[in-house]
Amino acid sequence: MPRVLFETAMLDALDPATTGAVWRLAEPGRQVDANVVRIPPERAVEPHIEPDLDVLLLVVAGEGTLVTSEGTCPLSEGSLVWLPHGSTRGLVAGERGMAYLTVHRRRPGMRIQPASASRNLQP
Repeated sequence: MPRVLFETAMLDALDPATTGAVWRLAEPGRQVDANVVRIPPERAVEPHIEPDLDVLLLVVAGEGTLVTSEGTCPLSEGSLVWLPHGSTRGLVAGERGMAYLTVHRRRPGMRIQPASASRNLQP
């Protein structure tokens, strides 16, 4: 059933040192994953590669910088970014910190493979 899941105004009530996911979509039967993530002022998410999933990122509070293999890009409240799978991405929060919403296809759960498949992974 459609309903309001999170109010971004709640971000102002958080302790300034609060970092990481402050909200996660956890509805049963969902086809997407979503998170609201907060980075305190001048802290960072180190550059990394997401090999499998495209991600949409919407800055909902504060400002910062997107770091990619091609350079940097300033982000402000309302910036909407597409992070294609296989791309390098990192984030640096500005003086006021930054909070953002991410949305991507739901990751499949862990699957147990037959023993023959796991033997192929041996060095």
